[in-house]
Order: sequence, then structure tokens, then C-alpha cells
Amino acid sequence: MHKFGVWAPKAQKMSVRVGDQTLPMQGQNRRGWWTLEVDCNCGDRYAYLIDDDTTPYPDPRALRQPDGVHGMSELYDHSRFEWHDQLWRGSPKSGAIIYEMHIGTFSEEGTFAGAIKHLDYLADLGVTHLELLPVNQFAGDRGWGYDGVSLFAVQESYGGPDGLKRFVDAAHAKGLSVIMDVVYNHFGPVGNYTTKFAPYLTDRHRTPWGDAVNLDGAGSDEVRRFFCDNALMWLKDYHIDGLRLDAVHAFIDHSAEHFLEQVSEEVERLGATLGREFYLIAESDLNDPKIIRPKEAHGYGMDSQWSDDFHHSLFTLLYQNPKEAGYYSDFGSMADLHKALKHAFVYDGGYSGYRQRRHGRPVEALSAHHFVHFDQNHDQVGNRAFGERIEHLIGMDAAKVAIGIVLMAPYIPMLFMGEEWATSAPFLYFADHEDEDMRRAVAEGRKNEFADFGYGGDVPNPEDMSTFNDSKLRWQEIGEGKHAEMLAWTKSLIALRRSSVCLNDGNMHRLRVSSDDVNLWLMMQRDEFRIMVNMGNAPWNLQLLDGEDLALSSREGLAVDNGWIVLPPMSLIVLQSSTEEVEDREVAARPA
Repeated sequence: MHKFGVWAPKAQKMSVRVGDQTLPMQGQNRRGWWTLEVDCNCGDRYAYLIDDDTTPYPDPRALRQPDGVHGMSELYDHSRFEWHDQLWRGSPKSGAIIYEMHIGTFSEEGTFAGAIKHLDYLADLGVTHLELLPVNQFAGDRGWGYDGVSLFAVQESYGGPDGLKRFVDAAHAKGLSVIMDVVYNHFGPVGNYTTKFAPYLTDRHRTPWGDAVNLDGAGSDEVRRFFCDNALMWLKDYHIDGLRLDAVHAFIDHSAEHFLEQVSEEVERLGATLGREFYLIAESDLNDPKIIRPKEAHGYGMDSQWSDDFHHSLFTLLYQNPKEAGYYSDFGSMADLHKALKHAFVYDGGYSGYRQRRHGRPVEALSAHHFVHFDQNHDQVGNRAFGERIEHLIGMDAAKVAIGIVLMAPYIPMLFMGEEWATSAPFLYFADHEDEDMRRAVAEGRKNEFADFGYGGDVPNPEDMSTFNDSKLRWQEIGEGKHAEMLAWTKSLIALRRSSVCLNDGNMHRLRVSSDDVNLWLMMQRDEFRIMVNMGNAPWNLQLLDGEDLALSSREGLAVDNGWIVLPPMSLIVLQSSTEEVEDREVAARPA
């Protein structure tokens, strides 16, 4: 027997279709739930009929959609999968090195099984956490995943629920944690039938995607329960180690307990029950430390948040294009990068010209491990007209400097798949909307979006299969020329970080930063390590301090001569001292 249950307070009557049977459900309870027990089995197909509508709709909480988001749902039993990770407790989040990846383009197969083949490579690279772009069911066979509509089901083209479980099980066997990107701020435009059943959305609030998710209006208890249950499902039933919550600034919630607080509290309870520690990461552009403060300090209890200010301040130093101003117009000086490294937020209450208002709040007494740093991610690459990665735009020397700063800073570093070997593959925006009108609208919208930047009609069509295929990583190049050079550099940085206690220290008070906005110099002092960066156009002579040796260099062939080293333009070196007296050191440098 299986007990069907669906929240449908809008309905006057409900029926469930199981196989060739259509059965009336019992009247809704006080909160709007309809139920019925039916003799059926795992694998049976079912759907719901609302009032006199003869169209069968998939279950909003369906665990599997084998025929896509418009088809009937399938009964799925989580308990039938055989796990092999009973002793797994997860990698420490304070020492995390995150690797963001998109299942559809990470391997040639574009599946969980294809990704499993590369897990040995990822373990050898030295990363600790794999962050998957959303894998819940979305319309079509290809997409970024942020247009998901069946949030409890796993994308069938990737391998479905068992495919995801096999991937997680295999990752744990290699010592790799898995973080799931989840989208709770909107539903995709194609295949969302939740509003047929209940007020999942509200027109009381608006977001960039239209009506907001109903987090504080009538019926919001059940909407919040829907998303919280989804979060707990990934952690409990799929053994996922953490969640990255997309664009939490788009949550509009005037409740006494904010939705993020509820999520963090329920995840904490689950972790205590299972004996595991989960990692919650928020994407937020609010620059508000409340997001990552503990609930005991009147915060929302997220463990970390993405740090856009760091990315923008670094990127604008390395690449200037006046046609791409936008939010980049607020950045561009070495002083911005200096502040992002020392204080996390560049805008912590100061005036933002882009926003035309004051923005942010200072970070106080929080570890650097509450912030995730990156020099590129799926948004910053894929939202460009041609999906160029950072090495495509600024060249190898500057790309080495960028990833060096990311991995040597005290914050949690995140790499975007393929950047570790400077892949030649772009990461484009692609989609497979099954509705023809939507396909045309997306293609035209993308073209118009970049017309003002002089790209005309050359922007790749997101709906073309070639756009998706062009975005797949090119593994065959990994051992060739500059790609092998970048991979060796990245692995050396990761190895140094993971083997050095001070490089995993999140205490921002023990980080010393010096910079020169004219000559584009930057220094980070991290106990026995001194990271020196020359982003200028001229070489500099740098004097090594007593007991200091060259540990790493982004340029080959650098040598120490009588205690001095010439640091070429656009280069980064890491110096390591054998002495403990580091607090009183002074930088000695002069033009070469």
C-alpha cells in the first residue's frame, strides 16, 4: 500500500490516477492536504486531477519524472539503494577547497556515470568539495539547472536518482564531499504546475522572475515546509554533504523567523540526528553579515556566502572593457582588492555608484572561512556573450596570478571546472525549453541583451545543441602545453595550502595586506608565508628577508641572487620563512 498525499487547498475535489485507475481522494484537512491509500508498487506511474480538469498533473513532490516535467510521476523508494559510505562524515568545511561543476558538460557523456570516471583526477587535484550546479528536474535534456520545476526529482538525462546516488557514493569513497546547488527563489518558466495546486507563489512580492515564492503569506507554512523538506531530502536520502542556496537576496520574507533561519535550524537538527556536519552556503549580494552570523548572534546561521566583491575587485584589475561596465563600474583599483582581502566586503556601508545608494555593512569578528572566494564561476563566465573564461580574456600569466591569489588568501577558495588547466572550452548559456514560443523568446532575448555591447546577431543561440556541446570540457588537452603548465601550477598551490597550517587559518586579524595602487603591487603576509604579486607593467627587484626562501613562482626560471629576486610584470611568488619573527617584517622592493 502507498499513501498518496498532495497539498491542494485550491481544489474542491481531487483524484489520483494510478496506472489505468482514477480514484477520488479523501477530502482535504484543515491545512489543505488530500490523501488516499492505494495498493500499488514502486515504479508505478501516477498523476493528479484537479476538480473537473481532465489533464493529469505531476506530483509537486514527485521523486522521479521519467518522462520529463510534463509526464506522469513515478513512485520511487529511497530505501532500495545500497550505500557503501556508512563511515563517511564529510570533509572539514573550514579547510574546504570547492570545485564547482556542471554535470552535463563536465564529461563527454554529460551524466553522473561520466563524472564518476574523473573522480580520481579530482581527488589527485586536491579539492575537497564538489559543488554541483542544480540537478533537479528541469524542462528538456540540457540546461544550467536554475529553471528547475520538479525539485524533488533528479534530472533524467543525467542518470536519475540512482545515478546521483552512485555519484555521491563514489565521491565519498574518494574522500570528496558533495554540495548541491538548490534554487528556492523561483520555479522555471516551463513545466511548473505547483500553482495549479496551491499558492506556492504570491503577487504580493515581485522578483526578477515574476511573482515571488510565498514565504510569508497565507499558506506559507506549507510552502516553507515544501522547501525545507527538499533540503533535508538531499542531505538524508542522497547523502549530500551541503547545500548552496541560490540568490537568497531574492527571498522576500517578513516572518518573525526568516526562511533561512528555519533551514539552518532544521539542517542542524538533522546533522545532530545523523552524526554528520553539513555545510550551508548562501549566494547573497546584500553584503550583510547577518546571513552568516550564528542564530545565537541573531543571524541566519549560514556557514558561508559567496564573495562577489572579491571577484569584482580582482577581475576589474585584470580585465577592463568599458562596454561591460554594469556592477563592475564600482570596482577597479588595487585598494578595492586590498579591502576585499582584509575586510571581505568592499562595500560595507559606503556609497555604491552602480546602485546609487549606500550598500552593505561591515564584517566584524567573523572568520574568513565564512566567505567563498573565486576568480570565476558559472555566472561570471556563462553570462558573458561568448562564455569566455578568465584565461581567454587576460592570458596565461594573469590567469596564474588570479588563481594564485584565490588559493593563497585565507578565504574558502572555489574553482570553476576546467580553470585548473585553463581549458579552451567556453561555458555558454544553454537551454532546451520544450515550448517553441519560449525557445524563440530565449534566443531573441539573449541576442537583444548583448546588442548594445556591439555583438549583433553573433551571440550563440542558447537553444542550439552546438552551444551545449561547445561548453563541454576538453579532457584531451589536459596534458598539452599551457594546459599542463596551468594544471601543475594549480596543483602546487593546492598542495601548499593543504599542507600548511597557517594557510588554513581563517583569523582575519592575522592577515597582513599591503598594496600600491600606482605600481599595482600587493603583498599578503600569512605567518611564515609572504605572497608577493606584481600586476604592474614593470619588473621589480624584491629583497628576501632573513631565513626566507622561494616556495612557489607563477613564472618559470626565477632565481634568487644575493638575497634579491626580480619579479616580472604580472607574476606571483610565495616566499616561505624558516623563522617565527614575522610580525615586524618590512617589504623591501625597488624598480628593476
